Amino acid sequence: MIRINQLKIRVGHTKEQLLRKTADLLGVPAQDITAFTVVRQSVDARKKPEICYSYTLDVQVKREDKVLREASRKKNGKGQVEKVVPVRYRFPRSGTGSLGHPPVIVGMGPAGLFCGYFLSRHGYRPILLERGRDVESRQRDVEAFWKNGILDPASNVQFGEGGAGTFSDGKLNTLVKDRDGRNRAVLETFVAFGAKESILYEARPHIGTDVLSRVVKNMREEIVRLGGKICFESRVTDLLIEKGAVAGVVVNGRETIDCSQLVLAIGHSARDTFFMLHKKQIPMEAKAFAVGFRVEHPQEMINLTQYGVKDPGELGAAPYKVTAQTSVGRGVYSFCMCPGGYVVNASSEPGHLAVNGMSYSGRDGKNANSAIIVAVTPKDYGEEGPLAGIAFQRELERRAYELAGGKIPVQRYGDFRAGVDAGKPVECTAPADPAEIFPQCKGAYEWADLTGILPRECNLAFVEGMECLGHQIKGFDRPDAVLSGIESRTSSPVRILRDESFQSKVRGLYPCGEGAGYAGGITSAAMDGIRAAEAIASVYGPIQTPTSV
Repeated sequence: MIRINQLKIRVGHTKEQLLRKTADLLGVPAQDITAFTVVRQSVDARKKPEICYSYTLDVQVKREDKVLREASRKKNGKGQVEKVVPVRYRFPRSGTGSLGHPPVIVGMGPAGLFCGYFLSRHGYRPILLERGRDVESRQRDVEAFWKNGILDPASNVQFGEGGAGTFSDGKLNTLVKDRDGRNRAVLETFVAFGAKESILYEARPHIGTDVLSRVVKNMREEIVRLGGKICFESRVTDLLIEKGAVAGVVVNGRETIDCSQLVLAIGHSARDTFFMLHKKQIPMEAKAFAVGFRVEHPQEMINLTQYGVKDPGELGAAPYKVTAQTSVGRGVYSFCMCPGGYVVNASSEPGHLAVNGMSYSGRDGKNANSAIIVAVTPKDYGEEGPLAGIAFQRELERRAYELAGGKIPVQRYGDFRAGVDAGKPVECTAPADPAEIFPQCKGAYEWADLTGILPRECNLAFVEGMECLGHQIKGFDRPDAVLSGIESRTSSPVRILRDESFQSKVRGLYPCGEGAGYAGGITSAAMDGIRAAEAIASVYGPIQTPTSV
């Protein structure tokens, strides 16, 4: 197989034009190319508004060795054209140990869902316990909360089938290295259950919350078909340990499920579960994360900056990724950027408020939004212990809730900056001109002073970061940019310790995914769930004959 890197071609090209350009680069007739696959497609906007796609392609061609020799003689040929053996994911050969009970998986976010799916495919008949409701019921609950403001602590943006990522942009890009093909396996699984095929090669793939919810449902139905069992509204309230090993779990305070292999894919917001684990002396530690605000700009402004045009056509709403280092040493950076998206009330605890960002698959909302966040470490938490970060989060969310009585508190950046500079609250003004930015929110909002939510040192870093980002994207620090608070669930503030076998000191306990502190997003969490499934399968044999796939 030949791999071609950085093949540039204008946006708007046809498949036939891409094939001809590939043939010209290789110096062969187009009919000599027997197959070609797009491995990666990214946007090259350095000469805007003249925008190109940059491709990585895998090509099958007649007389491959001769083509490679000729390419190596050309200038830069060795870097652009090379021989490659594509990596295909392979689930490990089953171990010989005997499972007395099916593995139990706690949580049905990406980590738990993919762990359960891969174990089911290979005959392990796992039991998946989800504290929230199925995705259809959950969608109704969330829409009702956004409409009436009445929170259901068991079914919300954080809890329920699909996890927190279900109500997001459905971004699937990750910085995790994919030496064993797990990333590709995750994307191929999403496609198999209803996602668009282009996520296999887009540099910044996304599904959209409207499509992701259907994909999650389809995966669940396949797990059941393969012999797995799924239990909704099943919150794990206790962990049974005998002789240093897992013996079972208690669900909803009354039902006991025996197991010796327990996967903890609990997500970053299952605070009561973290406290239960701490009480059971499961080794954990506090970890760094980041906090800040959602920032909204007109999507047309972002399109113009990134692509040189307000309407980029087939490119769709433009994304961005920005970062700054402040004079006090705190990093400030964008997180979970949602082109054409909405700010959503993502609360999960009564009396506390958190926000997130969400896009539908069309990314056709008026505003772009991103979390602009400030790095914090255990030194900032004000107390010690593995759960100190949770207490820090809760305090910020309590302040945000009280600002607007549970509505999303919003403020124009110019007013926020003036308040931070003055060191005291200033008058909060709403847009007076229809040309200014108005919030695009899921859930009620109210204009309020956000300067009292974060510690002052974080506010100062946020403002300095915004000013730096204004030099990277023109207008980023415009006074009418809309802030919403508080973005506090960027990642887990806790890490549940595990060893090279993926197990806690308590044997048979497999912490995985974002909540356990080993992932940061849908794809990396799904990959970690697969690795937990591999760890179990490499030691134990299946309960039933695996289904051929």
